[in-house]
Amino acid sequence: MSGRALTAVAVLAALAVSSAITAAQTVPKLDYEFFKSRVEPVFLTKRPEHARCYVCHAESNNAFRLERLSKGEPAWTEEQSRRNFEMVAKLVNPGDPDTSRLLLHPLGPEAGGDVFHSGGRQFPSKRDPAWRTLAAWVNGATLASQKK
Repeated sequence: MSGRALTAVAVLAALAVSSAITAAQTVPKLDYEFFKSRVEPVFLTKRPEHARCYVCHAESNNAFRLERLSKGEPAWTEEQSRRNFEMVAKLVNPGDPDTSRLLLHPLGPEAGGDVFHSGGRQFPSKRDPAWRTLAAWVNGATLASQKK
């Protein structure tokens, strides 16, 4: 291989590594505190003509499985919230709500969601405030960033 060809290969390799590092740095981190204070309440909210997410997804046997609330408690314990966070984080692509199962499955098909969701169309569009809360979390929102 000539010196020029070797140099070109080295430059291309360096650019590829640099691009990979930049891409890895731009993927947002999912914030637990935002999840606990803003996302979990979405799962407990009753929407007109729909059951709460929690009703179908508490200890369900599908990919979206929430912890069962302790008897008489309106919210999850710290330990339960941590388990919910770990489970729900598997259903999203940080930085990309438009390809995250958590946001697509309950979204109306006319808005780009899945054709079928046995719990109905929890979010008729991406303008729905609850959908936007989930999308903000997937995009790396923190409680501090929401105060600005």
